[in-house]
This record gives sequence, structure tokens and C-alpha cells, in this order.
Amino acid sequence: MQLNLEELTSSKNLLAFSAGVDSTALFFLLKENNISFDIAIVNYNLREQSKQEVEYAKYLANKFNKKIYLKEVNLSGSNFEKKARDIRYSFFEKIIKENNYKNLITAHQLNDKLEWFLMQLSKGAGLVELLGLQRVQKKQNYTIIRPLLDICKDELENYLKKNDIKYFVDQSNYENKYKRNYFRHKFSNEFLNEFKNGVSNSFKYLQSDLNSLNIDFEPIFKQKKLYIFKKTNDNNLNIKVIDKHLKKIGILISKAQREEIIKQKESVISNKIAVCLIDKYIWICPYIKEPMKKEFKEYCRKNKIPKLCRSYIYKENIKIDIF
Repeated sequence: MQLNLEELTSSKNLLAFSAGVDSTALFFLLKENNISFDIAIVNYNLREQSKQEVEYAKYLANKFNKKIYLKEVNLSGSNFEKKARDIRYSFFEKIIKENNYKNLITAHQLNDKLEWFLMQLSKGAGLVELLGLQRVQKKQNYTIIRPLLDICKDELENYLKKNDIKYFVDQSNYENKYKRNYFRHKFSNEFLNEFKNGVSNSFKYLQSDLNSLNIDFEPIFKQKKLYIFKKTNDNNLNIKVIDKHLKKIGILISKAQREEIIKQKESVISNKIAVCLIDKYIWICPYIKEPMKKEFKEYCRKNKIPKLCRSYIYKENIKIDIF
């Protein structure tokens, strides 16, 4: 099984582990390829089996000399999937920050990619959103690497069985009350079983089309929490840049908010982030209110610095060199 692991060879890596098919297969594939990594696991205490999964994670960590990070939570109520994801990634990001990991490795595979595609398609989405599961995804302080995105779940399960490797099956994966499971069992699994090669090739073609759009997601200026991007004449591309950056800092915006950003040109998102499309630039920074000197206000006026960004720039004494 061939994997592209070039970003992981000389980095400090953390594997998101669950003891299921995908993450267990990835654990041993990384080990086979001499990739250095530690593991993190979250126990939501919803199933009796989860205790066994944690013990298995501890066993593997001890046997193969890996650090293991464990979070125990008691999760209940509605919207479980979102709550679980928020808890999980908050935990991972805390570990990454405190221990200087560069990459978070996740075991998303081709079935997950198709499920995501179908879920986004059902809600109404553009090309960027439909292809939201990328092999490499840059976050603010780390990078998510998904090495298994071209491999289907059946291949991973066959690999584990062939090598007599223990793994667990989460029975909640068969409950259609979770939206992802509905798409998995109603559509994606059977479709992949029959059309795997076509689906895999289609994702490659779509990714090439997305790359051809030449969207520049990198800021031309960055200092502290101020980011300045080049603005294009295509508002659809501009909103893609804004949306991607806001996701990096943990903010998801609705269709209505996207439309408001384009219409107003200067907006405050979630009462804390200023997003401005002024002249040739897109400005994104924390929104604060701070008294400013008259000379600084004049400097901002002359250089067309957005009003909503001025207080933050003034408070942080940021010198902008794009003019």
C-alpha cells in the first residue's frame, strides 16, 4: 500500500487515534514507513467497548514506545457529532501547542471523502466546499495531513486482517441517526464498492480543476493577528479566501454572512473578527475599540486602511509595508 508521507519524514507528528479500522491501519502503516509519531485518543464514555479501545491504545503506545495523550469526557445531549468534533480538535490543538507538534495526522480515507462530498452536495456547496477533505490542510499553528484519502476502507480492513492486527468496530457507526452514517450506508459504501476507480479518478480531476482556479490562499502581509490578502475582481474567489482563513481560526460563516461580507465590504463576524474588502486588499484581524491619535487616523485615511481594522493595528503598533 503506497502512501505519500513526504511531509512527515522529518517532523514532529501527532496521530489522532481511535482503535478503529482506519486509525489502527494508519498506525501500522506509519510504523512500517519509519515515520515518527505519538498518539492522542478521546474517550466519550458512551460505549462499554470504549474502555477496551483506550486500553488497546495504551498497549500499542507502550509496545512501540509512543507517547499517548488521553482525554476522558462524558458527552450527552443533542448535536453529538459537532460537540464530539469540537472537543476532539480542541484537545488535539492543546497537545500540539504545548508539545510543539508540527503535524496532526488523521485517518480519513476515500469513503470519508465521498461521504463529505455527498453531505456538502445535499446542502448546496461550491467546488472548494465539496473538496473540503484535502490531503494537506494548513491550520494557524499546525498542518493536518490525511495520507489515506486515496484508499478505501475495505483495503484498510484487508490490510489489518492479512497482517493479523487487532482493531475495534464502533457499533455507533451503524446508527443512521447520525447524518454521516446515513450517507455512508444509503449511498457511499455501495457506490464505492462498484465504482471505486472512477470515484478516485474523479476526485483527482476535480482537484486539478480546483488548482487551476489559482486561488491564492496565502496572505501578502501577516503580523500578529492581522492578515492581508490580495483582492481579485471575482467576489466568489474573494469569499473563498476569507472562508478558508476564518476556518483556520475556528470560525464557520453561513451563506448569509458571506453575502453580507460582499455587500457591506466591511463586516464584523461573531462580534470579534473584522473582515474588510477595500481597494486591492482583503483585511482580516480581531475587532476591538481603541482610542487613536489624530495623526494615526490621518495615516489610515491616506492609505485606505479599513476603519474596522484601525484600532487593532494601532493597539498592536503594527507597521504595514504593502503601500
